[in-house]
Amino acid sequence: MVVLLKIKINKPVLEPPNLVEEKELGSRGYRFIAGIDEVGRGALAGPVVAAAVILPQFTDFSRLGSVRESKQISPDKRGFLFGLIEEEAIAISVGIVAPEIIDSIGILNATKIAMCRAVEQLACAPDFLLIDALTLPQLTTAQKGIIKGDRLCLSIACASIIAKVTRDRIMLDIDKVYPDYGLASHKGYGTKQHFHCLYQLGPSPVHRYSFSPVKEISTSNSQDANDRFTKSQKRHDNHE
Repeated sequence: MVVLLKIKINKPVLEPPNLVEEKELGSRGYRFIAGIDEVGRGALAGPVVAAAVILPQFTDFSRLGSVRESKQISPDKRGFLFGLIEEEAIAISVGIVAPEIIDSIGILNATKIAMCRAVEQLACAPDFLLIDALTLPQLTTAQKGIIKGDRLCLSIACASIIAKVTRDRIMLDIDKVYPDYGLASHKGYGTKQHFHCLYQLGPSPVHRYSFSPVKEISTSNSQDANDRFTKSQKRHDNHE
């Protein structure tokens, strides 16, 4: 006799981002520590947007207790937290790089330029940078790249929300100019709806022509275009 047991596996509860990095740096004399993150790196259309956030030191930020990496929270909650972060932060700025520049220099370089622009536009100059995953050798400011920093470090998580809300608002505006692509809903990422619109209409001026799915669809007039479209959609569906 075979007995089948149903075992419920609980999803791991992610710890909220904390101030461990910021406090350690503060103890070493750093005063203006900027968290930096980007959004839109994997999208097929629209800009890549980076944000930099400097939080005051020696504060518990109880009002920011629900801050998480931007993908983990709903759009409404991101919008609410956006306002709280603006109230709590010493300085906030964003850097934006357009799709034509992304096509010209590549997404990694474009991402770093967006981050550099965000840092350079801060109202007060940071003396240390905490960056999600990357480092910025273009800048002389002391810095540290943290893998999954948007899940671990509060200032980086705040930057991820600022960048996400900013980019989503940009995509809503772009959708008014190119309403047939559904950009307001998928924000330029590779959803099934987006690929269907691309295949039917071809890319718009705000698409990233250097990204393989867009390039394949824009240059193909052959019989196997639909096959390549289907394969591309499977690779990029819901990627953010």
